[in-house]
Amino acid sequence: MKFFSTAILAATLILGAAAGWAQSANINFGEAAHDDTKPVEIVADSLSMDQNTGSAVFEGNVLVVQDTLRLSADRIAVAYVMEDGEMTGDIDTMTATGNVLLVNGEETAKGAQAIYTVQEEVIVLTGDVLLNQGRSALSGQKLVVNLDTGNGVMEGRVRTVLQPRAKSE
Repeated sequence: MKFFSTAILAATLILGAAAGWAQSANINFGEAAHDDTKPVEIVADSLSMDQNTGSAVFEGNVLVVQDTLRLSADRIAVAYVMEDGEMTGDIDTMTATGNVLLVNGEETAKGAQAIYTVQEEVIVLTGDVLLNQGRSALSGQKLVVNLDTGNGVMEGRVRTVLQPRAKSE
């Protein structure tokens, strides 16, 4: 009986791990490492800023560009780094909502929300994420991309369509 219980436990652990693997996928995003030393340009229809809290909200056709990386959305809230109660001008995080589109080189990712932690160079895109890489596509609920390495992980019932290369004639 003890052997039977141990076998069931082992099978449960193995199958549970396999289910977890099936719900995530490692990916690459972008052709080269992101250069965070480049300036950040933000364009929007309107801007409201609160220097006391170190925050700004850009609304309407928002576009953020840094080097080869582009982030667009309906609204982007920016939190600035604060030192001794003063804004430093350095961006801490950007939270994008509404029609979020992330472009790095030829690759695009769409989702409902994106949080970009600038100092860590990590973007987390959530909500029906669709990643297009050339002719191939990958979808899931959450995409985490390290812009420094170009590596990422797609999570949450991952689905992919891989297009084979055309045969040479």
